[in-house]
Amino acid sequence: MPVVWSTVRGAAAGRFAADLVASFAIVGSVLLVQPLAGLVVVLMQTGGEALERYAEGRASAAVRELEAAAPRIAHQLERGEPRDVAVDAVKVGDLILVRPGELIPCDVEVVDGSSSVDTSRLTGEPMPVPARPGSRFLSGSLNLDGVLKARVLAPAGESQYARIVELVRSAQASKSPLQRLADRYAVWFTPLTLVVCGATWALSGDPVRALAVLVVATPCPLILATPVAIIGGINRAARHGIIFRHGGALEQLGQVNVAIFDKTGTLTVGHPEVAQVIPARLFSADELLRLAAGVEQGSGHPLARTVVGAARARGLVPPESRDIVEAPGQGVGGRVEGREVAVGGWDYLTARYPGIDQELQALRGSDGRAALRAFVAVDGQAAGIIEYADRVRPELEGLVARLRALGLRRVVLLSGDDQANTDAVARAIGIEEAHGQLLPEDKVAHVRRLVKAGEKVLMVGDGTNDAPALSSATVGIALASGGGGITAEAADAVLLADDPSRVVTAIAISRRTLGLARQSIWVGLGLSACAMAAASLGYVPPTLGALLQEAIDVGVILNALRAATGRGDTGGGVTAVPPPVPVSRQTAA
Repeated sequence: MPVVWSTVRGAAAGRFAADLVASFAIVGSVLLVQPLAGLVVVLMQTGGEALERYAEGRASAAVRELEAAAPRIAHQLERGEPRDVAVDAVKVGDLILVRPGELIPCDVEVVDGSSSVDTSRLTGEPMPVPARPGSRFLSGSLNLDGVLKARVLAPAGESQYARIVELVRSAQASKSPLQRLADRYAVWFTPLTLVVCGATWALSGDPVRALAVLVVATPCPLILATPVAIIGGINRAARHGIIFRHGGALEQLGQVNVAIFDKTGTLTVGHPEVAQVIPARLFSADELLRLAAGVEQGSGHPLARTVVGAARARGLVPPESRDIVEAPGQGVGGRVEGREVAVGGWDYLTARYPGIDQELQALRGSDGRAALRAFVAVDGQAAGIIEYADRVRPELEGLVARLRALGLRRVVLLSGDDQANTDAVARAIGIEEAHGQLLPEDKVAHVRRLVKAGEKVLMVGDGTNDAPALSSATVGIALASGGGGITAEAADAVLLADDPSRVVTAIAISRRTLGLARQSIWVGLGLSACAMAAASLGYVPPTLGALLQEAIDVGVILNALRAATGRGDTGGGVTAVPPPVPVSRQTAA
């Protein structure tokens, strides 16, 4: 009854599925008192459904996890004193206090204080942004190291974080249900079976012979081949560190013709590195980096840790420092080996040492490149520049060529970073189409435009800001080490390693899996057609027909299981390391 009832409900909803013939065979076996034949068909049908559920799995509650991470409390300022209130109670124009280590609860404009703010959850960009009066930040950004007083620009329910939640929710709700490979074949095989069955009954006058036709025509290859192949493909992908969250994703990935990549953290390493040390005439690069690392040891700023790490990577031992004074988000100064050393932005050093701007300008030159720089002064004199960059991942050489070899017609780069840096990364990898300065909703708009045009779109990303686009694409693939929970939950598949070139492996495995599934289906249906002819002539009774169909199933399953095997990593990368690509900021020198 559950098998038949499921078919009836599907038919009532307009789903013309592969299990229609199986239900006719089950009902016919009951009416004509052929229990063994009917039970074999039931076993096949329920076994196939169980395999499909196992292959597909179940999506988890991505939106609930994202909502749970949203700020709940805001420190509202009343007559200069902070008062904790529910974030929904804050109105436009209210003043709030944001302490170090807290998420900014609403879209705000800073009115007092200085700090550094991590906006990577929203923009995907790893560089902290200096916060000072007049700076604007979106909700969900993380205040790092200073206390900020800010004016609310939008209530929590209309903030950027709330828009991301809603984008993920609407993308998942609007995603069209997957039409299974089996159902596409059933559209023509089921009517053919019913015609042959009806003709056999009409010409022979024997309903049992007609039942035999139904039993041998029960589309076991349709019902079993795809889920068995997909289970094999999922297991093979897992051995390459690619985790598919449901079988439908593997099936759809084999059909994609457009690939979209996020930039920072996906195609680049996602964190700043010291790309270049430019010393003044009286210093060497190593000496400048060593002195800067000495004073940066006393700072908690992410770029300070980068400088210290770069010094140690060169075998330099940062000297001890004392009298450290830090201006949050601006710079840090102190005494190192008896010398006064300061490291920070242009405004910090020119305010600390009036007249140093001409020396800094001479060091900086007029190259016009977009880059994030820290300036170093020693004993009040310009000593050099430390330049930071976000490096393109080393394994991406040839990525575009390999994707095109698999049949993808278009590769696109989308980023929240500025257009100049986005274009630079695109050129380094060989991507011809790149779009920068995008918010999460802009990425979603790009994806939906392509999907609406009939393209099968793959989206690859790593950050919270990519989650809505991952949900909107035909297939979304996330890097597990990037955005964590919400990013992985919004995606259809996850790469356990920081290696986006494994997308090539995933597509290759998917296409081979679908090829084996189709091969199994065609061979199985061909054998079933031969058995139908024999049954219509009276040579195969229902019970024998059911057993014959199970023998065909064994062959189909064994062939489909080949999807679990294969040699070599079809997405193998290379070891050449591309040069760093500078990353700019609004405050870049």
